[in-house]
Amino acid sequence: MSIPNLITLGRVILVPVVFWLLLSGELQPAFLAFVIAGISDAVDGFLAKRFGWETELGAYLDPLADKLLIVCIFIALGVTGRLPSWLVILVVSRDVLIVIAVVLSWLLDHPTPMKPLAVSKMNTVVQIVLAGTVLADEAFLLNLRGPVQLLILLTAATTVASLAAYLRIWLRHMTYSETTDPKT
Repeated sequence: MSIPNLITLGRVILVPVVFWLLLSGELQPAFLAFVIAGISDAVDGFLAKRFGWETELGAYLDPLADKLLIVCIFIALGVTGRLPSWLVILVVSRDVLIVIAVVLSWLLDHPTPMKPLAVSKMNTVVQIVLAGTVLADEAFLLNLRGPVQLLILLTAATTVASLAAYLRIWLRHMTYSETTDPKT
């Protein structure tokens, strides 16, 4: 078990803490935990690359920890009325649909190679910025309504664009598999 993987596991353990803090209305500690999670993500990535401590487990665990944190924060912010329900449903549905597509391709014995797309990376950044902005706004009463509304629209747009891009790649991959599969 490498140090970056231990840091990532710490981030995974932090997810239910952040979720509970948000649902409990403890917004300043939730914001602090969110910042700690962000710093830990940067630190584990730096250590893994700098010292060659990259592992196969880390390659799966790190993005999973990030996604788990974002999804839980979005759900908590939606449940507490701090983000619109339609956006939370959109963000969570995108991730669920991507997981379903990957599992389905495995079940059909034609695994889909998963590479993060530029639009997906942009979507993740926008989601993180939105979550952090809403948390900071709510925790410290910053009155950031305008920027939050803009980030909500940007998050929705990049989420739809990312889902469409992954769906197009997956459909092309699965259709190609059907037309070239020697078993059929």
